Amino acid sequence: MSEELKRLNKYLSEAGYCSRRAADRLIDAGRVTINDVVPEMGTKVTPEDVVKVDGEIIGQRKQDFVYLAFNKPVGIVCTTDTRVEKDNIIDYINYPKRIFPIGRLDKPSEGLILLTDDGDIVNKILRASNNHEKEYLVTVDTPISQTFIERMSGGIYIEDLGKRTKECVVKKIDRFTFSIILTQGLNRQIRRMCEYLNYEVQTLKRVRIMNVNLDISSGQYRELTKDEFKTLNNLISDSIKTFEPKTIDRTNNF
Repeated sequence: MSEELKRLNKYLSEAGYCSRRAADRLIDAGRVTINDVVPEMGTKVTPEDVVKVDGEIIGQRKQDFVYLAFNKPVGIVCTTDTRVEKDNIIDYINYPKRIFPIGRLDKPSEGLILLTDDGDIVNKILRASNNHEKEYLVTVDTPISQTFIERMSGGIYIEDLGKRTKECVVKKIDRFTFSIILTQGLNRQIRRMCEYLNYEVQTLKRVRIMNVNLDISSGQYRELTKDEFKTLNNLISDSIKTFEPKTIDRTNNF
């Protein structure tokens, strides 16, 4: 029987309801029950247990997972809590199955974001320590100097976070536009880096996540191709899956 026991957050993740991190928040808020009893954090369930979120029975999945690439418009909020945010990503897409975003793009930002109902892949992709590349096109309010490029590339110390950003690839596109490839996901990282150098971000678009490129119009989504998913799966095959909340920032806001 011990082999059949599964942590509640993992159960919800594998059921395609949400990521493990989101599941922990639901459990902590008392919105999850096992056999109509509110459990403690870390509780394990058996296949015979009835798990509910807000009174809705959540069963283990039997269908294939969904993997979507979405071009998020400016103004859409990357949250699954449709009760809080009017312009949330879930209502905007209105996909027929329950899905959730992998990471975030803040409200003023736009571009590529992946969505899925596969909680396991979420945990792998969001590990900042795994060095998965994310590429952005950014316009700023001041002409871009060579000093700006060099300092952005070398890393910027973010005082309120108490850490320096990792070295990254920054290239000037035109007088006010640059591209940047990040391998970490600090909260509002690009905006904070620019602010430190007295530049203000005017537009910010994510154009690539690892091997998946933005190739659809704003507000549109598509399924990942078989080749995209195969390559993506290979890239994250060695990723750490265990959540370490004290050392890993998974906000991925930019």
